[in-house]
Amino acid sequence: MHRTSILSVALGWLVLLGAAATALAEKPGRPNILFIMADDHATQALSCYGSYRNKTPNLDRLAEQGMLFTNCFCTNSICGPSRATILTGKYSHLNGFARNGNKFDGGQQTVAKLMQAAGYQTAMIGKWHLGTDPTGFDYWEVLIGQGPYYNPPMKTPGGIVEHAGYTTDLITDLTLKYLKSGRDPQRPFLLMYQHKAPHREWLPGPEELGLFRGETVPEPPTLFDDYSGRGTAARDQEMTIAQHMRPVFDLKIGPPAGGEEEAKQWERLLQRLTPEQRKAVEDAYRPQNEAFAAANLKGKELVRYYYQRYIKDYLRTIAGIDRNVGRVLDYLEESGLAENTVVIYTSDQGFYLGEHGWYDKRFMYEESLRSPLLVRWPGKTKPASTCEKMVMNLDFAATFLDIAGAPIPADMQGASMKPLLTGAAPDDWRQSIYCRYYEYPSVHMVHKHYGVRTERYKLIFFHELDEWELFDLEKDPHEISSVYAAPEYAEVVKELKQELARLRKQYRDDDEVAVR
Repeated sequence: MHRTSILSVALGWLVLLGAAATALAEKPGRPNILFIMADDHATQALSCYGSYRNKTPNLDRLAEQGMLFTNCFCTNSICGPSRATILTGKYSHLNGFARNGNKFDGGQQTVAKLMQAAGYQTAMIGKWHLGTDPTGFDYWEVLIGQGPYYNPPMKTPGGIVEHAGYTTDLITDLTLKYLKSGRDPQRPFLLMYQHKAPHREWLPGPEELGLFRGETVPEPPTLFDDYSGRGTAARDQEMTIAQHMRPVFDLKIGPPAGGEEEAKQWERLLQRLTPEQRKAVEDAYRPQNEAFAAANLKGKELVRYYYQRYIKDYLRTIAGIDRNVGRVLDYLEESGLAENTVVIYTSDQGFYLGEHGWYDKRFMYEESLRSPLLVRWPGKTKPASTCEKMVMNLDFAATFLDIAGAPIPADMQGASMKPLLTGAAPDDWRQSIYCRYYEYPSVHMVHKHYGVRTERYKLIFFHELDEWELFDLEKDPHEISSVYAAPEYAEVVKELKQELARLRKQYRDDDEVAVR
Protein backbone atom coordinates (compact mmCIF):
# COMPACT_ATOMS: atom_id res chain seq x y z
CA MET A 1 0.00 0.00 0.00
CA HIS A 2 1.24 3.47 -0.83
CA ARG A 3 2.68 5.40 2.15
CA THR A 4 0.10 8.21 1.70
CA SER A 5 -2.73 5.66 1.70
CA ILE A 6 -1.43 4.01 4.89
CA LEU A 7 -1.26 7.43 6.56
CA SER A 8 -4.81 8.27 5.43
CA VAL A 9 -6.16 4.98 6.78
CA ALA A 10 -4.38 5.52 10.10
CA LEU A 11 -5.73 9.04 10.40
CA GLY A 12 -9.19 7.79 9.52
CA TRP A 13 -9.02 5.18 12.30
CA LEU A 14 -7.86 7.82 14.77
CA VAL A 15 -10.83 10.02 13.86
CA LEU A 16 -13.24 7.10 14.25
CA LEU A 17 -11.70 6.07 17.57
CA GLY A 18 -11.90 9.67 18.80
CA ALA A 19 -15.54 9.93 17.81
CA ALA A 20 -16.28 6.59 19.47
CA ALA A 21 -14.52 7.67 22.65
CA THR A 22 -16.53 10.88 22.72
CA ALA A 23 -19.77 9.00 22.17
CA LEU A 24 -18.89 6.52 24.92
CA ALA A 25 -18.02 9.35 27.29
CA GLU A 26 -21.35 11.04 26.62
CA LYS A 27 -23.58 7.96 26.51
CA PRO A 28 -23.74 6.92 30.18
CA GLY A 29 -25.22 8.96 32.99
CA ARG A 30 -27.91 11.56 33.04
CA PRO A 31 -29.50 12.68 29.77
CA ASN A 32 -28.85 15.97 28.06
CA ILE A 33 -31.85 18.24 27.58
CA LEU A 34 -32.29 20.30 24.43
CA PHE A 35 -35.22 22.69 24.87
CA ILE A 36 -36.34 24.30 21.59
CA MET A 37 -38.87 27.12 21.77
CA ALA A 38 -40.43 29.19 19.03
CA ASP A 39 -42.28 32.45 19.59
CA ASP A 40 -46.00 32.40 18.67
CA HIS A 41 -45.97 29.02 16.90
CA ALA A 42 -49.58 27.85 16.85
CA THR A 43 -50.46 24.17 16.90
CA GLN A 44 -52.54 24.88 13.79
CA ALA A 45 -49.27 25.38 11.90
CA LEU A 46 -47.69 21.96 12.47
CA SER A 47 -48.55 19.09 10.18
CA CYS A 48 -48.18 16.60 13.03
CA TYR A 49 -51.08 18.44 14.68
CA GLY A 50 -53.15 18.15 11.51
CA SER A 51 -52.41 21.52 9.89
CA TYR A 52 -54.30 22.18 6.67
CA ARG A 53 -51.97 25.11 5.94
CA ASN A 54 -48.41 23.78 5.88
CA LYS A 55 -45.98 20.89 6.30
CA THR A 56 -43.33 20.68 9.02
CA PRO A 57 -41.36 17.51 8.21
CA ASN A 58 -38.52 18.00 10.70
CA LEU A 59 -40.78 18.85 13.61
CA ASP A 60 -42.91 15.88 12.59
CA ARG A 61 -39.79 13.73 13.09
CA LEU A 62 -39.97 14.54 16.79
CA ALA A 63 -43.63 13.48 16.87
CA GLU A 64 -42.83 10.27 15.01
CA GLN A 65 -39.91 9.45 17.28
CA GLY A 66 -41.43 10.69 20.54
CA MET A 67 -44.61 11.96 22.18
CA LEU A 68 -47.09 14.58 20.99
CA PHE A 69 -49.09 16.38 23.68
CA THR A 70 -52.57 17.36 22.54
CA ASN A 71 -53.40 19.50 25.58
CA CYS A 72 -50.44 21.71 26.48
CA PHE A 73 -51.49 25.12 27.82
CA CYS A 74 -49.82 28.32 29.05
CA THR A 75 -50.47 30.18 32.30
CA ASN A 76 -50.51 33.65 30.69
CA SER A 77 -50.72 33.90 26.91
CA ILE A 78 -48.01 36.43 26.18
CA CYS A 79 -44.26 36.21 25.48
CA GLY A 80 -42.34 37.50 28.51
CA PRO A 81 -44.63 36.09 31.20
CA SER A 82 -44.58 32.67 29.54
CA ARG A 83 -40.78 32.66 29.54
CA ALA A 84 -40.66 33.68 33.19
CA THR A 85 -43.01 30.83 34.07
CA ILE A 86 -40.86 28.33 32.20
CA LEU A 87 -37.75 29.48 34.08
CA THR A 88 -39.33 29.53 37.54
CA GLY A 89 -42.11 26.94 37.48
CA LYS A 90 -44.36 29.60 39.01
CA TYR A 91 -47.31 31.71 37.94
CA SER A 92 -46.81 35.36 36.98
CA HIS A 93 -48.11 36.70 40.29
CA LEU A 94 -45.30 34.88 42.13
CA ASN A 95 -42.37 35.27 39.72
CA GLY A 96 -43.10 39.00 39.35
CA PHE A 97 -43.35 39.07 35.54
CA ALA A 98 -47.01 39.52 34.65
CA ARG A 99 -46.83 41.56 31.45
CA ASN A 100 -44.37 42.52 28.74
CA GLY A 101 -42.39 45.51 29.93
CA ASN A 102 -41.76 44.06 33.37
CA LYS A 103 -38.17 43.25 34.34
CA PHE A 104 -37.36 39.67 35.28
CA ASP A 105 -35.68 39.33 38.67
CA GLY A 106 -32.67 37.18 37.85
CA GLY A 107 -31.86 36.86 41.54
CA GLN A 108 -34.77 34.51 42.16
CA GLN A 109 -34.69 30.74 41.97
CA THR A 110 -34.69 29.45 38.39
CA VAL A 111 -34.44 26.05 36.79
CA ALA A 112 -31.12 27.06 35.20
CA LYS A 113 -29.54 27.66 38.61
CA LEU A 114 -30.97 24.43 39.98
CA MET A 115 -29.66 22.47 37.01
CA GLN A 116 -26.23 24.04 37.53
CA ALA A 117 -26.33 22.94 41.16
CA ALA A 118 -27.19 19.43 39.97
CA GLY A 119 -24.02 19.32 37.87
CA TYR A 120 -25.45 20.30 34.49
CA GLN A 121 -23.87 22.86 32.21
CA THR A 122 -26.45 25.37 31.06
CA ALA A 123 -26.74 27.50 27.93
CA MET A 124 -29.27 30.02 26.58
CA ILE A 125 -29.16 30.97 22.88
CA GLY A 126 -31.64 33.12 20.96
CA LYS A 127 -34.67 35.04 22.11
CA TRP A 128 -34.71 35.96 25.82
CA HIS A 129 -37.08 38.96 26.02
CA LEU A 130 -37.11 39.38 29.80
CA GLY A 131 -35.56 42.84 30.18
CA THR A 132 -32.58 41.79 32.30
CA ASP A 133 -29.52 39.67 31.57
CA PRO A 134 -29.80 35.88 31.85
CA THR A 135 -28.60 34.35 35.13
CA GLY A 136 -27.86 30.74 35.91
CA PHE A 137 -26.37 30.04 32.49
CA ASP A 138 -22.75 29.09 31.91
CA TYR A 139 -23.04 30.38 28.36
CA TRP A 140 -25.54 32.79 26.86
CA GLU A 141 -25.98 34.85 23.71
CA VAL A 142 -29.38 36.45 23.29
CA LEU A 143 -31.30 38.82 21.06
CA ILE A 144 -31.83 42.35 22.33
CA GLY A 145 -35.54 42.68 23.02
CA GLN A 146 -37.54 41.22 20.15
CA GLY A 147 -34.55 41.32 17.85
CA PRO A 148 -34.73 41.79 14.05
CA TYR A 149 -35.20 39.05 11.47
CA TYR A 150 -31.94 39.94 9.70
CA ASN A 151 -28.42 40.79 10.90
CA PRO A 152 -29.16 40.84 14.64
CA PRO A 153 -26.90 42.31 17.29
CA MET A 154 -26.81 39.84 20.18
CA LYS A 155 -25.92 40.39 23.80
CA THR A 156 -23.30 38.28 25.59
CA PRO A 157 -21.59 38.58 28.99
CA GLY A 158 -18.74 40.24 27.14
CA GLY A 159 -20.84 42.81 25.28
CA ILE A 160 -22.75 43.17 22.03
CA VAL A 161 -21.82 40.94 19.09
CA GLU A 162 -22.96 41.90 15.58
CA HIS A 163 -24.10 39.08 13.31
CA ALA A 164 -24.71 38.97 9.55
CA GLY A 165 -27.41 36.73 8.14
CA TYR A 166 -30.94 35.54 8.81
CA THR A 167 -31.73 35.35 12.52
CA THR A 168 -33.28 31.86 12.53
CA ASP A 169 -30.20 30.51 10.76
CA LEU A 170 -27.81 32.40 13.04
CA ILE A 171 -29.42 31.19 16.27
CA THR A 172 -29.06 27.66 14.91
CA ASP A 173 -25.43 28.27 13.92
CA LEU A 174 -24.66 29.35 17.48
CA THR A 175 -26.50 26.34 18.87
CA LEU A 176 -24.54 23.94 16.68
CA LYS A 177 -21.29 25.67 17.58
CA TYR A 178 -22.08 25.19 21.26
CA LEU A 179 -22.93 21.53 20.76
CA LYS A 180 -19.77 20.89 18.75
CA SER A 181 -17.16 22.87 20.66
CA GLY A 182 -18.65 25.09 23.36
CA ARG A 183 -19.32 22.57 26.13
CA ASP A 184 -17.64 19.94 28.25
CA PRO A 185 -18.48 16.56 26.65
CA GLN A 186 -18.01 14.84 30.00
CA ARG A 187 -20.97 16.63 31.59
CA PRO A 188 -24.68 16.68 30.72
CA PHE A 189 -26.22 19.90 29.44
CA LEU A 190 -29.43 21.89 29.48
CA LEU A 191 -29.43 23.92 26.27
CA MET A 192 -32.28 26.37 25.65
CA TYR A 193 -32.37 27.07 21.90
CA GLN A 194 -35.01 29.79 21.39
CA HIS A 195 -36.20 31.36 18.15
CA LYS A 196 -37.61 34.79 17.38
CA ALA A 197 -39.74 33.35 14.60
CA PRO A 198 -42.62 33.28 13.91
CA HIS A 199 -43.18 36.49 15.88
CA ARG A 200 -44.61 39.56 14.18
CA GLU A 201 -43.45 41.09 11.67
CA TRP A 202 -42.99 37.72 9.92
CA LEU A 203 -40.11 38.52 7.57
CA PRO A 204 -39.05 35.28 5.84
CA GLY A 205 -35.50 34.17 5.23
CA PRO A 206 -33.87 34.00 1.78
CA GLU A 207 -34.58 30.28 1.42
CA GLU A 208 -38.28 30.64 2.21
CA LEU A 209 -39.22 33.86 0.39
CA GLY A 210 -40.73 32.01 -2.57
CA LEU A 211 -42.80 29.46 -0.63
CA PHE A 212 -46.59 29.39 -1.20
CA ARG A 213 -46.28 31.68 -4.22
CA GLY A 214 -49.30 31.15 -6.43
CA GLU A 215 -51.06 29.04 -3.78
CA THR A 216 -54.19 29.82 -1.80
CA VAL A 217 -53.95 28.92 1.88
CA PRO A 218 -57.31 27.67 3.24
CA GLU A 219 -59.18 30.10 5.45
CA PRO A 220 -60.27 29.23 9.00
CA PRO A 221 -64.04 28.80 9.40
CA THR A 222 -64.26 31.73 11.83
CA LEU A 223 -62.40 34.31 9.71
CA PHE A 224 -65.53 36.49 9.62
CA ASP A 225 -66.64 35.96 13.23
CA ASP A 226 -68.85 38.88 14.34
CA TYR A 227 -68.38 38.25 18.12
CA SER A 228 -72.14 38.38 18.69
CA GLY A 229 -72.00 35.28 20.88
CA ARG A 230 -69.56 36.81 23.38
CA GLY A 231 -69.25 39.89 25.55
CA THR A 232 -67.40 43.19 25.51
CA ALA A 233 -63.83 41.86 25.43
CA ALA A 234 -64.10 40.01 22.13
CA ARG A 235 -65.52 43.13 20.47
CA ASP A 236 -63.14 45.66 22.09
CA GLN A 237 -59.83 44.06 21.10
CA GLU A 238 -57.53 45.62 18.49
CA MET A 239 -56.08 42.60 16.71
CA THR A 240 -58.23 42.00 13.65
CA ILE A 241 -56.77 41.27 10.26
CA ALA A 242 -59.42 43.55 8.76
CA GLN A 243 -58.63 46.71 10.74
CA HIS A 244 -55.47 46.45 12.80
CA MET A 245 -52.69 45.01 10.66
CA ARG A 246 -49.99 47.38 9.43
CA PRO A 247 -49.90 47.33 5.62
CA VAL A 248 -46.12 47.56 5.32
CA PHE A 249 -44.69 45.88 8.43
CA ASP A 250 -47.30 43.12 8.73
CA LEU A 251 -48.43 42.58 5.14
CA LYS A 252 -45.31 43.73 3.21
CA ILE A 253 -47.42 45.98 0.99
CA GLY A 254 -44.60 48.22 -0.15
CA PRO A 255 -43.55 49.82 -3.44
CA PRO A 256 -45.09 50.23 -5.94
CA ALA A 257 -48.27 50.10 -3.84
CA GLY A 258 -48.95 52.85 -1.30
CA GLY A 259 -47.83 56.44 -1.05
CA GLU A 260 -44.99 58.44 0.44
CA GLU A 261 -45.61 57.37 4.05
CA GLU A 262 -45.71 53.69 3.04
CA ALA A 263 -42.42 54.16 1.20
CA LYS A 264 -40.84 55.53 4.39
CA GLN A 265 -42.18 52.58 6.37
CA TRP A 266 -40.75 50.21 3.77
CA GLU A 267 -37.34 51.79 4.28
CA ARG A 268 -37.65 51.28 8.04
CA LEU A 269 -38.70 47.66 7.55
CA LEU A 270 -35.61 46.90 5.47
CA GLN A 271 -33.12 49.22 7.16
CA ARG A 272 -30.96 46.44 8.64
CA LEU A 273 -30.73 44.45 5.41
CA THR A 274 -27.66 44.36 3.20
CA PRO A 275 -28.10 45.35 -0.48
CA GLU A 276 -28.17 41.67 -1.46
CA GLN A 277 -30.74 40.80 1.20
CA ARG A 278 -32.85 43.80 0.30
CA LYS A 279 -32.88 42.89 -3.39
CA ALA A 280 -34.04 39.36 -2.59
CA VAL A 281 -36.87 40.65 -0.39
CA GLU A 282 -38.00 43.33 -2.85
CA ASP A 283 -37.88 40.92 -5.79
CA ALA A 284 -40.05 38.49 -3.83
CA TYR A 285 -42.77 41.00 -2.97
CA ARG A 286 -42.75 43.27 -6.05
CA PRO A 287 -45.07 41.16 -8.28
CA GLN A 288 -47.83 40.90 -5.68
CA ASN A 289 -47.47 44.58 -4.76
CA GLU A 290 -47.88 45.52 -8.42
CA ALA A 291 -50.98 43.36 -8.60
CA PHE A 292 -52.36 44.86 -5.39
CA ALA A 293 -51.77 48.41 -6.64
CA ALA A 294 -53.81 47.61 -9.74
CA ALA A 295 -56.65 45.96 -7.84
CA ASN A 296 -59.55 47.63 -6.05
CA LEU A 297 -60.33 45.20 -3.26
CA LYS A 298 -62.98 46.01 -0.67
CA GLY A 299 -64.91 44.37 2.14
CA LYS A 300 -64.49 40.64 2.59
CA GLU A 301 -62.29 40.32 -0.49
CA LEU A 302 -59.78 42.75 1.03
CA VAL A 303 -59.80 40.79 4.30
CA ARG A 304 -59.24 37.58 2.38
CA TYR A 305 -56.34 39.18 0.55
CA TYR A 306 -54.81 40.44 3.80
CA TYR A 307 -55.18 36.98 5.32
CA GLN A 308 -53.25 35.43 2.44
CA ARG A 309 -50.45 37.99 2.75
CA TYR A 310 -50.23 37.48 6.51
CA ILE A 311 -50.51 33.72 6.69
CA LYS A 312 -48.00 33.02 3.94
CA ASP A 313 -45.29 35.08 5.62
CA TYR A 314 -46.10 33.52 8.99
CA LEU A 315 -45.81 30.04 7.48
CA ARG A 316 -42.62 30.96 5.64
CA THR A 317 -40.92 31.89 8.91
CA ILE A 318 -42.06 28.55 10.36
CA ALA A 319 -40.57 26.75 7.38
CA GLY A 320 -37.29 28.41 8.37
CA ILE A 321 -37.61 27.06 11.89
CA ASP A 322 -38.44 23.58 10.62
CA ARG A 323 -35.42 23.57 8.31
CA ASN A 324 -33.12 24.69 11.10
CA VAL A 325 -34.46 22.25 13.67
CA GLY A 326 -33.72 19.61 11.07
CA ARG A 327 -30.10 20.75 10.99
CA VAL A 328 -29.83 20.30 14.75
CA LEU A 329 -31.57 16.91 14.75
CA ASP A 330 -29.24 15.75 11.99
CA TYR A 331 -26.20 16.76 14.03
CA LEU A 332 -27.47 15.01 17.14
CA GLU A 333 -27.80 11.80 15.14
CA GLU A 334 -24.48 12.14 13.31
CA SER A 335 -22.58 12.87 16.52
CA GLY A 336 -24.18 10.13 18.61
CA LEU A 337 -25.70 12.68 20.98
CA ALA A 338 -29.28 11.82 19.99
CA GLU A 339 -29.22 8.59 21.98
CA ASN A 340 -28.88 10.36 25.31
CA THR A 341 -30.56 13.69 24.63
CA VAL A 342 -34.15 14.62 25.46
CA VAL A 343 -35.38 16.97 22.73
CA ILE A 344 -38.36 19.19 23.54
CA TYR A 345 -40.13 21.48 21.08
CA THR A 346 -42.73 24.03 22.13
CA SER A 347 -43.84 27.64 21.78
CA ASP A 348 -44.25 30.34 24.42
CA GLN A 349 -48.00 30.26 23.65
CA GLY A 350 -50.33 29.75 20.72
CA PHE A 351 -51.47 32.28 18.12
CA TYR A 352 -54.48 33.23 16.00
CA LEU A 353 -54.06 32.34 12.34
CA GLY A 354 -57.16 34.19 11.22
CA GLU A 355 -59.48 32.42 13.66
CA HIS A 356 -62.11 34.92 14.86
CA GLY A 357 -60.63 37.28 12.27
CA TRP A 358 -57.58 37.74 14.49
CA TYR A 359 -53.81 37.56 14.69
CA ASP A 360 -51.78 37.71 17.96
CA LYS A 361 -52.64 35.84 21.21
CA ARG A 362 -53.52 37.03 24.80
CA PHE A 363 -57.05 35.68 25.11
CA MET A 364 -57.85 32.48 26.98
CA TYR A 365 -59.60 31.15 23.88
CA GLU A 366 -58.15 27.90 22.57
CA GLU A 367 -55.91 29.09 19.74
CA SER A 368 -53.74 31.24 22.01
CA LEU A 369 -54.08 29.21 25.21
CA ARG A 370 -52.82 26.01 23.61
CA SER A 371 -49.17 25.42 22.69
CA PRO A 372 -47.48 22.66 20.72
CA LEU A 373 -45.39 20.23 22.76
CA LEU A 374 -43.28 17.47 21.24
CA VAL A 375 -40.83 15.41 23.32
CA ARG A 376 -38.37 12.79 22.11
CA TRP A 377 -36.59 10.75 24.78
CA PRO A 378 -34.95 7.69 23.22
CA GLY A 379 -35.45 4.52 25.22
CA LYS A 380 -37.98 6.19 27.54
CA THR A 381 -40.75 7.72 25.43
CA LYS A 382 -42.65 5.46 23.07
CA PRO A 383 -42.27 6.57 19.44
CA ALA A 384 -45.35 8.05 17.76
CA SER A 385 -47.18 8.21 21.08
CA THR A 386 -49.78 10.77 22.12
CA CYS A 387 -50.61 12.19 25.54
CA GLU A 388 -54.01 13.81 26.15
CA LYS A 389 -53.35 14.83 29.77
CA MET A 390 -53.49 18.53 30.56
CA VAL A 391 -49.95 19.84 30.88
CA MET A 392 -48.67 23.41 31.13
CA ASN A 393 -45.55 25.47 30.61
CA LEU A 394 -45.70 25.64 34.41
CA ASP A 395 -44.53 22.00 34.37
CA PHE A 396 -41.39 22.41 32.29
CA ALA A 397 -38.99 23.37 35.09
CA ALA A 398 -40.05 20.47 37.31
CA THR A 399 -39.75 18.12 34.34
CA PHE A 400 -36.18 19.22 33.56
CA LEU A 401 -35.18 18.65 37.17
CA ASP A 402 -36.88 15.27 37.38
CA ILE A 403 -35.23 14.07 34.17
CA ALA A 404 -31.88 15.19 35.63
CA GLY A 405 -32.56 13.30 38.87
CA ALA A 406 -32.47 16.56 40.82
CA PRO A 407 -34.89 17.50 43.62
CA ILE A 408 -37.90 19.66 42.74
CA PRO A 409 -38.33 22.59 45.16
CA ALA A 410 -41.60 22.56 47.08
CA ASP A 411 -42.42 26.11 45.99
CA MET A 412 -42.47 25.21 42.30
CA GLN A 413 -46.11 25.08 41.23
CA GLY A 414 -45.82 22.74 38.26
CA ALA A 415 -45.72 18.97 38.14
CA SER A 416 -43.07 16.82 36.48
CA MET A 417 -44.20 15.32 33.19
CA LYS A 418 -41.62 12.54 33.47
CA PRO A 419 -44.23 9.91 34.42
CA LEU A 420 -46.28 10.85 31.35
CA LEU A 421 -43.20 10.66 29.14
CA THR A 422 -42.43 7.15 30.34
CA GLY A 423 -45.95 5.87 29.74
CA ALA A 424 -47.45 6.18 33.22
CA ALA A 425 -50.89 7.67 33.88
CA PRO A 426 -50.86 9.15 37.41
CA ASP A 427 -54.27 8.99 39.06
CA ASP A 428 -53.76 12.39 40.67
CA TRP A 429 -52.88 14.28 37.48
CA ARG A 430 -54.65 17.64 37.10
CA GLN A 431 -58.17 17.73 35.71
CA SER A 432 -58.26 21.49 35.16
CA ILE A 433 -55.96 24.40 34.42
CA TYR A 434 -55.86 28.01 35.59
CA CYS A 435 -54.86 30.91 33.33
CA ARG A 436 -54.59 34.65 33.96
CA TYR A 437 -53.88 37.58 31.64
CA TYR A 438 -52.90 41.04 33.02
CA GLU A 439 -51.87 43.34 30.18
CA TYR A 440 -54.55 46.05 29.78
CA PRO A 441 -54.62 48.76 28.62
CA SER A 442 -51.86 47.94 26.20
CA VAL A 443 -51.09 46.68 22.73
CA HIS A 444 -54.14 44.98 21.17
CA MET A 445 -56.38 46.10 24.05
CA VAL A 446 -57.37 42.66 25.33
CA HIS A 447 -59.15 43.06 28.66
CA LYS A 448 -57.72 41.46 31.80
CA HIS A 449 -59.20 38.08 32.61
CA TYR A 450 -58.70 34.77 34.35
CA GLY A 451 -60.42 31.45 34.16
CA VAL A 452 -60.51 27.68 34.38
CA ARG A 453 -60.51 25.06 31.65
CA THR A 454 -61.52 21.43 32.15
CA GLU A 455 -61.67 18.68 29.57
CA ARG A 456 -65.06 19.87 28.32
CA TYR A 457 -65.71 23.37 29.65
CA LYS A 458 -64.06 26.75 29.90
CA LEU A 459 -65.15 29.53 32.27
CA ILE A 460 -63.59 32.99 31.80
CA PHE A 461 -64.05 36.02 34.04
CA PHE A 462 -63.24 39.48 32.66
CA HIS A 463 -63.02 40.88 36.15
CA GLU A 464 -62.73 44.59 35.36
CA LEU A 465 -65.75 44.30 33.07
CA ASP A 466 -67.59 42.04 35.53
CA GLU A 467 -68.47 39.74 32.64
CA TRP A 468 -68.41 35.93 32.52
CA GLU A 469 -68.19 33.60 29.54
CA LEU A 470 -68.75 29.84 29.49
CA PHE A 471 -68.00 27.57 26.56
CA ASP A 472 -69.00 23.97 26.02
CA LEU A 473 -65.96 22.83 24.03
CA GLU A 474 -67.60 19.59 23.06
CA LYS A 475 -70.54 21.32 21.36
CA ASP A 476 -68.80 24.58 20.45
CA PRO A 477 -65.10 23.85 19.80
CA HIS A 478 -64.60 27.21 18.04
CA GLU A 479 -65.95 29.12 21.08
CA ILE A 480 -68.48 31.11 19.12
CA SER A 481 -71.27 31.39 21.70
CA SER A 482 -71.04 31.74 25.46
CA VAL A 483 -73.64 29.66 27.33
CA TYR A 484 -73.01 31.29 30.69
CA ALA A 485 -76.59 32.55 31.00
CA ALA A 486 -78.24 29.38 29.66
CA PRO A 487 -80.36 27.75 32.41
CA GLU A 488 -79.26 24.23 31.47
CA TYR A 489 -75.65 25.16 32.32
CA ALA A 490 -76.40 26.65 35.75
CA GLU A 491 -74.96 23.64 37.61
CA VAL A 492 -71.86 23.63 35.38
CA VAL A 493 -71.30 27.32 36.16
CA LYS A 494 -71.61 26.64 39.88
CA GLU A 495 -69.10 23.77 39.77
CA LEU A 496 -66.63 25.68 37.64
CA LYS A 497 -66.74 28.72 39.91
CA GLN A 498 -65.94 26.44 42.84
CA GLU A 499 -63.06 24.90 40.86
CA LEU A 500 -61.80 28.35 39.90
CA ALA A 501 -61.79 29.42 43.55
CA ARG A 502 -59.96 26.23 44.48
CA LEU A 503 -57.27 26.78 41.85
CA ARG A 504 -56.76 30.40 42.83
CA LYS A 505 -56.22 29.29 46.41
CA GLN A 506 -53.94 26.42 45.38
CA TYR A 507 -51.78 28.72 43.28
CA ARG A 508 -51.86 31.48 45.88
CA ASP A 509 -53.35 34.07 43.55
CA ASP A 510 -54.69 36.80 45.83
CA ASP A 511 -54.79 39.43 43.06
CA GLU A 512 -51.38 40.79 44.04
CA VAL A 513 -48.32 40.46 41.82
CA ALA A 514 -45.03 40.01 43.63
CA VAL A 515 -42.88 43.14 43.34
CA ARG A 516 -39.23 42.25 42.91
